Amino acid sequence: MDATQFRDTIVKPALLALERWSVPAEQLVMGTAAQESQLISTRQSGGGPALGFFQMEPATHDDCWKNFIDFRPALKSKILSIRSASGIPNASELETDHMYAAAMCRVRYMRTPESIPRDGRGLARYWKTHYNTVLGAGTIAEFIANWNRLLTPRPYARIL
Repeated sequence: MDATQFRDTIVKPALLALERWSVPAEQLVMGTAAQESQLISTRQSGGGPALGFFQMEPATHDDCWKNFIDFRPALKSKILSIRSASGIPNASELETDHMYAAAMCRVRYMRTPESIPRDGRGLARYWKTHYNTVLGAGTIAEFIANWNRLLTPRPYARIL
């Protein structure tokens, strides 16, 4: 699936269902998928624990539930309605339920008080600070390169 289809069938519907859609939020989640999985792989290369197009680790998934979602009943209800599975959410769903994975990616970013930047370089820095972290192997330059390779000319403009 190309980036426009990924946005239109996975990312945007998930963010709208959460009532957390905005152009910057959509771009941030799309950029995260482009960087983390190149919109191809739902398993971390090299055998790591990260799952889904957004390469979220099970520990991060579980922490989002335990320390954020469970304290927000309205958000919890929206997330549960997005899932294709029933029962208690499990990190393994990130690999197969792409809308759920997009919603969880957005939740991860909701946990930071900083506003989402509106420019491409700002999005790259925001991803590095709040998703990949200083301990992660990814770089701002890689984010920008993957954005420019995978998300342009559609659905977004190049990051210069």
